[in-house]
Amino acid sequence: MERIETTGAPLPAGHYSQAIKANGFVFVSGQLPFPPGAQRVMPDGIAAQARQCLENLRAILDAAGTTMEHLVSVQIFIPDVSLWGQVNAVYEAVMGSARPARTVVPTTALHYGALIELNAVAVCP
Repeated sequence: MERIETTGAPLPAGHYSQAIKANGFVFVSGQLPFPPGAQRVMPDGIAAQARQCLENLRAILDAAGTTMEHLVSVQIFIPDVSLWGQVNAVYEAVMGSARPARTVVPTTALHYGALIELNAVAVCP
């Protein structure tokens, strides 16, 4: 197993890794919509937060030697089902031709008041 860490995405604030690379897969931990760096300030609105989460995911995959096109599965958590449409629009724009399996789960409140969190699994080419 190899621990993946990049300054291109927010560094973990707890006892976990941004991602783990094992047996040809990359397992990306939950990504909140914080930009890279020490400041933990989320952008306003679901569209901007969704885009930030996906950019964090892209940076982690890049550090692991893979890409969005190699995603196998993405799980998205939102605190209100009414956000689904906006998340889907950003997701489609960012993902382009990539079509991993995906789950969107409406939940209760997310940590720090975030409007989205996601995690993912990718293969290494």
